[in-house]
Amino acid sequence: MTGRGPRGGRRRVHRLGERAVLVECSDLAEVLDLAAVLDREPLVGQRELVPAASTLMVTLGDAAAAHRGAEVLATLPAPRGQRPPGREVTLEVVYDGEDLPRVAELLGWSPEAVVAAHGEQVWTAAFLGFAPGFAYLVGEAGGPEVPRRDSPRTAVPPGSVALAGPYSAVYPRRSPGGWQLVGRTGASVWDVERQDPALLVPGTRVRFTAVRELVLARGSEPPGGQVQARRCLRVLDPGPATLVQDLGRADHLALGVSPSGALDRGAARQVNRAVGNPRSAALLESLGGLLLEAEGDHVLAVAGAHGAVRVHHGAGGVEDAPTGAPFALPAGARLEVAVPVRGLRVYVAARGGLGPQAELGSRSTDQLSGLGPAPLTAGLDLPVLEEATDAVLPWGEPDAAGSGPTDGPGVAGGEGAVLTVRARPGPRADWLTPDARARLPSTTWTVTGPPNRIGLRLEGEPLERSRHDELASEGVVHGAVQVPPSGQPVILLADHPVTGGYPVVAVVAGADLDLLAQLRPGDRLRLAVGD
Repeated sequence: MTGRGPRGGRRRVHRLGERAVLVECSDLAEVLDLAAVLDREPLVGQRELVPAASTLMVTLGDAAAAHRGAEVLATLPAPRGQRPPGREVTLEVVYDGEDLPRVAELLGWSPEAVVAAHGEQVWTAAFLGFAPGFAYLVGEAGGPEVPRRDSPRTAVPPGSVALAGPYSAVYPRRSPGGWQLVGRTGASVWDVERQDPALLVPGTRVRFTAVRELVLARGSEPPGGQVQARRCLRVLDPGPATLVQDLGRADHLALGVSPSGALDRGAARQVNRAVGNPRSAALLESLGGLLLEAEGDHVLAVAGAHGAVRVHHGAGGVEDAPTGAPFALPAGARLEVAVPVRGLRVYVAARGGLGPQAELGSRSTDQLSGLGPAPLTAGLDLPVLEEATDAVLPWGEPDAAGSGPTDGPGVAGGEGAVLTVRARPGPRADWLTPDARARLPSTTWTVTGPPNRIGLRLEGEPLERSRHDELASEGVVHGAVQVPPSGQPVILLADHPVTGGYPVVAVVAGADLDLLAQLRPGDRLRLAVGD
């Protein structure tokens, strides 16, 4: 690869966990130029690229490839202006946004001048983040910046055209949002049923054309929801939250889609192995309180958090089911998975795998993006496929090969236990004061808030930041430890947004991510940060 290298001879390249690096660039143009070079001539082991405002995240296959890649990226030339031109898209917009008068007031312009300035220039999709298909558009002519709303909306309609900072965007689906709404378009910027789900990808050139009314785009037919199967499991009670998961969606970060998938991957693999399924077969991830009824004969396995698991037979008999081992659930029998007494998440696999409709190659439910099947509800019939590839384990015997270190403190320890997870410094560790950096490994944090799959909120003595300016959004990974202005850390989980605007001061080791899945509100945690 030839051409002019980074300004000053070397770029700053940070390790971002074990399998990713974050490259600092001088501006967005260098980000896109470098991404174009790596797209044409990938690094050894390169997996995905996540461009952002002034950084490029590169994910790689393993730690060794990430180490080699960091050395190459520090000096890799990125010739200016040699990236191929993106395709051009014209979006018709009705400029009747709720915030248009406020935007005009902030700029000291008339609403008509705001509309003209927005529509007279070409915008380029710089990167995707926040939600699948949400493209951050930058204007080629630049222009004044508009602050976000002081109070974000809880729900922004799909197709809303918005402004914030130097960016414009189109909301792909109904979601919370703090951008200023200036109009609406009928174009479908995200459709998982299209061959290319995202209408706007990095490099796409966008023109906005003002119209008086919209011709709404006809979307593709919605997916059928599940495939046909001869057997099913009927949901009588889903408990507080039960979701379908598998090992997640790989290779869609550039579209703004996080990997998702089972949070305790060790437990998920264990139960699939017990019933002879492929490791990637879809199963249930539950907070307990789950009651299923067999339509047809099934072989099941349950593992993860500790709690009662019982089989209720039609004649009134009840028996305890083994943990981590296969057992029969004959037609008409019911499986009861109680709320765990230690740990948080329980995994239930059925021989053959569950069969809801796959989206982007996965059947996982992503709580942030809305991809995948909806959370289970009473009365739902879950189809069970015929995709088992191996024999079940010996009847009633636990899978010793699957009983690795996947238990959280509520499982392996007792009340009051403190879990220690390994972590390495993050790319923005220097955003903490020296005292806060020194305290981070020795502080005991308490898990707070209701359980979710997006982030684990921690509470303790706040970490003081040395910088209080706003960090431009940049790529993040599962296990990233972010520190918002409150100083209370958040550890990103599998359904995290692809980019984030809080400094990542540490990243939890990949081998310890499963442990986070079993942490309950009130559990205590230490982050052993070290190289």
